Amino acid sequence: MEKRAIDWWVGIFVLLGIAALVVLALRVGNLSGFAYNDGYVLHADFSNVGSLKPRSPVKLGGVTIGEVTHIGMNPKTFMAKVTMWIEPQVKLPTDTGASIYTEGLLGEQYVSIQPGGMPQDLQPGGTITMTQSAVNIDQLIGQMVFSKASGK
Repeated sequence: MEKRAIDWWVGIFVLLGIAALVVLALRVGNLSGFAYNDGYVLHADFSNVGSLKPRSPVKLGGVTIGEVTHIGMNPKTFMAKVTMWIEPQVKLPTDTGASIYTEGLLGEQYVSIQPGGMPQDLQPGGTITMTQSAVNIDQLIGQMVFSKASGK
């Protein structure tokens, strides 16, 4: 009887360990994000999104206020069109800016929002027009090497 009780406890312990690993994997993979029931969608066009991916965070002052839901191509401007879901309590002015930054030196990229000062708010489905694209480290290093080689 004791052998059977020990087997049950070991089984329960193994199942709890597997459940903990699944929760950890979802957290690390950013798959346990927002529910899209509330909130609203905004768009922004960037000339270069770098390695930005769907489900990347959208931050305002370092606080996550939403996430990227889709990245596609704007056929009229030939720029990358980023679609973002924003929490419902966050109201952004019409002159809001958006930039793509990297978290740390080699971390994931995210969209940083810089609110403006206009009294009117962006409407759901609106577009952020003031954008700054992702910085390409390879281009920066190439420019630095070229400028050093040319003596400037």
